[in-house]
Amino acid sequence: MHIHLIAVGKGMPAWVEAGYQEYAKRLRGECRLVLKEIPAGRRAKGADIARLIKDEGARCLAALPKGARAIALERTGRALSTQELARKLPGWLAEGRDVALLIGGPEGLASACLERADETWSLSALTLPHPLVRVLVAEQLYRAWSIYKNLPYHR
Repeated sequence: MHIHLIAVGKGMPAWVEAGYQEYAKRLRGECRLVLKEIPAGRRAKGADIARLIKDEGARCLAALPKGARAIALERTGRALSTQELARKLPGWLAEGRDVALLIGGPEGLASACLERADETWSLSALTLPHPLVRVLVAEQLYRAWSIYKNLPYHR
């Protein structure tokens, strides 16, 4: 199974790349993490933000692997503990299909992404910057994986 992190935004700061890569490289084998960056629309003065969000959403949906379980990361989604996430992993593996986590841009995800999502999760009631979300998600997936595999990382 692959977990696709489909995230709006390219050219992240070095600390984001390093943080994400640190956890992605640990998730190998049967549960691999794959980043798909979606170009963000240009937010110049007078830009049609609604149109930018809609276009970003269309690019996110186009990047979804066929048959993947889509999970939208949204502040108002369902909160999961790390242990709950760890309990979900065996079910995902048993399904035999990929999982795609959708991360929106500065204004969030397009409504089309939320409508397509099989689930909507919240990492926090706080509004988090989307570059930081990449690192948090990668770390939490690795932590959940370490719990599932009884590895010492979580202890």
